Parts: sequence; structure tokens; C-alpha cells
Amino acid sequence: MATNNGDVLMLEAAPEASKPWASAANAEVIDALPYIDDDYGNPLIKAEVDRLVEEEMRRSSRKPADFLKELPPLPKFDFENCPVLAKEYERVRAGKPPVRIDFESRYKLELPPASKKNDDAAWKQYLQKNQRSLQQKMIELENLEMMSKQGPELWRQNNHRLEVFLTRMQKLAQEQNEEIEKVNRERKYHQQTTAYELNALSQEWRQLCLKNMEIQSACVVLETKIDAFKKEAAERGWNLEEKLESAKPLQPQ
Repeated sequence: MATNNGDVLMLEAAPEASKPWASAANAEVIDALPYIDDDYGNPLIKAEVDRLVEEEMRRSSRKPADFLKELPPLPKFDFENCPVLAKEYERVRAGKPPVRIDFESRYKLELPPASKKNDDAAWKQYLQKNQRSLQQKMIELENLEMMSKQGPELWRQNNHRLEVFLTRMQKLAQEQNEEIEKVNRERKYHQQTTAYELNALSQEWRQLCLKNMEIQSACVVLETKIDAFKKEAAERGWNLEEKLESAKPLQPQ
């Protein structure tokens, strides 16, 4: 929105070509001058404004249930390279509980069944299986020992990276807030600067409306008098049209 002299009252940006849902053709223009419109403080005007807003919301083509309908769809996650995540994603979507880890069977020493207690091949097979399990537990213990030694430093490095990231995000947020504050200050300045012109035009419009009403009232009075004269002339038998045609126009002196 702008005045004739180019002063901007509301800062608007052109929609991006990559966002057709944000085009001006699909947008509902909301015009407001919040920095100079102080009539909302009046309770009567506030109630009327609230009523108009509710009515406009009822008539609006955008409903709360479908305000995201025109946005691009969300990307589909296929997890082609990670079947474990795909399986877990489907479990969460189905609302199924997570699979519990059976620690008892994981750390339990397995023995051949009673029917194979005298079978040397079965004992050898279970022995190899338990040895593999024991070797895995030893590796896990070594990993825990390494984590106890190197883990704190790794956590400190990770915390440092997170702090650097947090600082960068806070800086970006501060810059955005400064940009928003700058835009608000410019809007306030332009609106308050243009308020004098708007008030003068509004006062001029009121005076012209009053003058038009006075002229209209005077015309009604004149039309009433003319009708009364015509009626009186008709009662006396005068033909006003002939008299008007035969009357000589006034010559300027």
C-alpha cells in the first residue's frame, strides 16, 4: 500500500516464483494501519470490529482445517539405504510398542538339551557358540573401558560443537529480530508521517460530505418551491412553458 507521493505505508514483498501458494492471486489482502488506528481502544468500536472479524472469518475461503492444503506435500521417507529405520518407522506408524531386549537369554550360558547330553558333537557345537558369546562380551568390556577413558573428552568436544551451533543460531535469531524491528520502525515512521495527510484528507472529505448534504437539501427546497409555483400557475390558468419560451434572455450589461 502506498500514497500518491510514493510513501510506503505497509511493506510488502513480491511472492517467490518457487512458492505458487504464496502468490498474490491466492492471497487475501488485509489492509491495516496499526500505528495510527487508535479507534480500537473504544469498547463499542472494539465490539463492532470483533463482530466484523468473526463475520469475515466465516465468509473467508480459508478455513482452519485446510490452511495447509496449498503448501507443497511433505517428502516421502522410503529408507532405502536403512532397512532397520524403515522397520522402526513402520512400527511407530502402526502404534506398536517397541521390541524388548531379552538380556536374560543374551547373557545366559547355553547347554545341550537332555537328549544330547552324551553327544560329543552337540557339546562341541554349544562350546563353540558359548566361546563366541564370551569373546563378544570381552569386546564389549573393552569398548566400555575405552569409553570410560575417552568418553568424557568426546562428550566435551560434542558439547563444544553444540555450544558453537547454539551461538550461531542465537546470532541468526538476533539478526532476524533486528530486521523485524527495523521493518516495524519503518512502518511506524511512515504511518505516523502519513497520518497528518490522512487526517487532513479525512477532514476534507467530511466537509465535502456536509457541503453536498447542504446542496442536496437546498435543491430539495427549490424543487418544492418550483412544484408549488407550478401548482399555483396551473390553478390560475397560466401556461408557464409558453411564457418561458417567449421570455427574452437577459442581456449582459
